[in-house]
Amino acid sequence: MAEARRRLRSSTVVLGSMGVVAAALTSCGSEPDRRCVDRDSYDHLNGYKIVADSGCASGSSGSSSAKGGSSRRSGSSDAAWYYDAEVDGRYADHGTFSRSEAVDRGGFGCSGSGSGGG
Repeated sequence: MAEARRRLRSSTVVLGSMGVVAAALTSCGSEPDRRCVDRDSYDHLNGYKIVADSGCASGSSGSSSAKGGSSRRSGSSDAAWYYDAEVDGRYADHGTFSRSEAVDRGGFGCSGSGSGGG
């Protein structure tokens, strides 16, 4: 009887551990939080002003240019996706314009050599 309980506990630990590993691996592939911001609107107290998502290229994932995915539309501001930012009202700050950096610093289970600073 004691042997059966020990085996049950052991398999529970193994199954629980596999769930943690699976969650860590799948979280690495998820999209980081992003906001469309006007690059020209930076304010030292508030950060970047958030603009409508239509200002940024809808299919952009941060690799459309050397600037980290900025996309200018004629007659609009210099809008770009800003990842993993702290949002306060209509402003975002302390994020990154690099999608790959946002994914690299995304947490446990993700490998990469991101700088970790923004």
